[in-house]
Amino acid sequence: MHAIGQLMLDVEGKSLTPNDQALIRQPEVGGIILFGRNVESPEQVRTLTDSIRAIKPNILIAVDQEGGRVARFRQGFSPLPAMGQLGELFDHDPINALALAFASGYLMASEVLAVGVDFSFAPVLDMNGVSAVIGDRAFHTHPLAITALSAQFMHGMKAAGMATTGKHFPGHGSVAPDSHHADAHDDRTFEAIYQQDMQPFMHNIGLLDALMPAHVVFRQVDDKPAGFSTKWVKGIIREQLGFGGVVFSDDLSMKAAHVAGDAGDRLAAALSAGCDMGLVCNDREAAQLALIRLQSEPSLADSNSGQRLAIMKAVLPTWRGTLTQTMQNDQNWLRYQHHVQQHFFA
Repeated sequence: MHAIGQLMLDVEGKSLTPNDQALIRQPEVGGIILFGRNVESPEQVRTLTDSIRAIKPNILIAVDQEGGRVARFRQGFSPLPAMGQLGELFDHDPINALALAFASGYLMASEVLAVGVDFSFAPVLDMNGVSAVIGDRAFHTHPLAITALSAQFMHGMKAAGMATTGKHFPGHGSVAPDSHHADAHDDRTFEAIYQQDMQPFMHNIGLLDALMPAHVVFRQVDDKPAGFSTKWVKGIIREQLGFGGVVFSDDLSMKAAHVAGDAGDRLAAALSAGCDMGLVCNDREAAQLALIRLQSEPSLADSNSGQRLAIMKAVLPTWRGTLTQTMQNDQNWLRYQHHVQQHFFA
């Protein structure tokens, strides 16, 4: 089995084009992320993921299936609450909120795995502060509540067999600009960030298989966005926190990533800083540039990254024709689906 490549790209539609197939065959491409445009039904998604693995069996397939407004899988899948709804419940019924956090993590993970996707980039460990792009994607405004709820959500994910990814380290919730569309800066001291935003990441470090740094410049720490910063990735994540899991870049096509240059420069900056895999999404021209850069500079590749990335690979259930048929023998899925449905969607 070949090592997993360090570039994650997307595909054009609901089935693979010849161009998609050619990209997937490149050794440097180790992951595919799915978006709403790739989804018609659970059956179609499983056909798509099977076709991707027919080309490259060890490829990682990912999605953003957080719940609430960030859920690429909708039609035919169980609805999931926004994590902020769990936080609202936690304030007056914490025991039920924690149980529902576990149920939501299991429900999300079991259905995502059933359609052939290894993992969702979840959970969001940011605080619900001034950031509109985070908002109710976050569990709560307080680090303690985020820590407790996200721990249960991750226990649910792991019980279903899915690896976890905490984002957006060290925290995007206290930064108003949306890094998808604008440069984002945070002028607080490291101590202030450490005492607030970093707490859920630190307290849950043992439950995290991967981290995704924010495309935010924390100016009192470094002049580069966290995902391009050796100080953040190697110095703080690896050395100070002792984190040995995967570090994914956030999407290198986002506006706040453009400070590092073109897509090739951005990928080189992320991998050089210590990221294990770089994501280039929704821009095929940028994806080609990033691929060419990685092919022309093999020194950017890190064999340790390939080994770390293997922990994100899931054992997928046997597909039985439909999502319901695939899940029907899983008593946990039946119970947790009912619990979540009754509380949030009845």
